[in-house]
Amino acid sequence: MTQTLLPTGLTFRAVTDDELRGANDIFRAALHVRPATDEFWAVLKDAYLADRTFGAFDGDRQVGTATSFPSSLTVPGGAMLPAAGVTYVGVRSDYRRRGALTGMMRVQLEDCAARGEVLAVLHASEPVIYGRFGYGIGTLARIVKVRSPQADVRPEVAVTGTVRLLDKDEIVPRLQAAYAAIQPTRAGLMGRPAQYWVLAYDRRLTDGYLLVAAHFTPSGEVDGWVSYEPAQNTSDDPRAGDTLRVLDFQSAHQGVANDLWRYLTGVDLVDEVIAYHRPADEPVEEMLVNNYAVRSERDDELWVRLVDVPTALAGRTYGAAEPVVIEVVDSLLPNNSGRYRIGPQGIERTTEPAALTVRAEVLAMLYLGTYRASVLASIGRVTVADPAALAAADQLFAVDRPAWTGTMF
Repeated sequence: MTQTLLPTGLTFRAVTDDELRGANDIFRAALHVRPATDEFWAVLKDAYLADRTFGAFDGDRQVGTATSFPSSLTVPGGAMLPAAGVTYVGVRSDYRRRGALTGMMRVQLEDCAARGEVLAVLHASEPVIYGRFGYGIGTLARIVKVRSPQADVRPEVAVTGTVRLLDKDEIVPRLQAAYAAIQPTRAGLMGRPAQYWVLAYDRRLTDGYLLVAAHFTPSGEVDGWVSYEPAQNTSDDPRAGDTLRVLDFQSAHQGVANDLWRYLTGVDLVDEVIAYHRPADEPVEEMLVNNYAVRSERDDELWVRLVDVPTALAGRTYGAAEPVVIEVVDSLLPNNSGRYRIGPQGIERTTEPAALTVRAEVLAMLYLGTYRASVLASIGRVTVADPAALAAADQLFAVDRPAWTGTMF
């Protein structure tokens, strides 16, 4: 078993099957949650792959954990590149700031590279942490709050299908099949392997109260759904309604989303619907008679790490503009460092002088078109040798539709 030793005295390696439960205990403790019961662990263990789960060890004592599952990410142009979904990262509170996380991130990224995974993605519970490991905010989203009693849908918004609550045993099979058709339709959408369905669905169906309303086409196919948890009102006021917390909201097109919003805002005895990780360009306000029924706030969504920079850059398409030479500085995966000539016809490594220089985390912010090079340069995140290159870079990385993920894990 390969082990990596840092000067801190900690070692880092993939865990054994017998150590997986201890890894989960460490993660839950980092979130101040009790260890899983035997019944819950029987479900949750299927979210883990031992050879993708790394531990930080002090002697024989496991003090940190980080795992991932094999996935993919749709990038501008429609290609779906191999990606690692990084999750369940935690360090024991008595081992903080001793190099445990740094060591695990390093061996995990090296492992992803060895597997041929072009990207790594995660949701950050503490966003100040991950930039130093080359992760940058790849997609943005909105947290949308809708006051149901005021949320009448405009009469001209057409109905495109029917909505039905799914029985528990049909939820995962129907959603798996439907999502496979949705993923290629938008940059930022990520693959959902078996481990994802355990993390996001099986564990909640076992240890929670999760409802799923699916949208059906006239021919009977599922082309969208909302998964939500009712949060009961704790007020003594008997007139106060409950809140619906929407955890997963997918739709093949805007017409499907319209029907699902109509369903959510029409559920009886509900005062508010809160939907997390909604697309920044979703016209929720515009579909309602009273757009003041909606309040929202911007939220960072998917953090992206380019594990294989040349393959990632070659995997997406670019806008019409003159080529730009960008130098990438990647201290954690030094093989990525170098200069890349990027243009509409593709990319290549080059020894030409760099017009722009970025660190790995800033390249991730540009990669899906979420941020413009000129904007990042204005706040010092891009080093500029040729100011004229900024306008060209803006056009090269631009996308017609904001990238969005909508997958929580």
